[in-house]
Amino acid sequence: SINYSQPSIKGRTIGKDLEPKAGQVWRTGANEATVFEVDGDVMVEGKSLPKGKYGLFTIVNGDDWTIIFNKTWDQWGAFKYKEADDALRVNVKAVKAASFAEKMTFAIDASGKVSLMWGDIQTDFTVK
Repeated sequence: SINYSQPSIKGRTIGKDLEPKAGQVWRTGANEATVFEVDGDVMVEGKSLPKGKYGLFTIVNGDDWTIIFNKTWDQWGAFKYKEADDALRVNVKAVKAASFAEKMTFAIDASGKVSLMWGDIQTDFTVK
């Protein structure tokens, strides 16, 4: 499951007025850090992630996105984020989304593809 608060664009510009901002850790949502939870051991983009709860953070550098699963899941924003607590990092590419997402949204399909849509950006990672 993914538990998150949805930020809205409201006429602002992602990367300038809104997160994510290039090279900075983002909580991948609004308010409290987004929580990614799996009830069994999984593979994310071919890398092992043990069962449990994780803070889901992101670092964006252009079309290159780093998806971070951090052991400290119960925190506000990314203010107390510590790289030393990362359980896993995977790198994925962002693409232009098929449609504009005013509110940041996650979708999970039956194949395990997790899609993050925000503005005109979409980035996917696979969980098996």
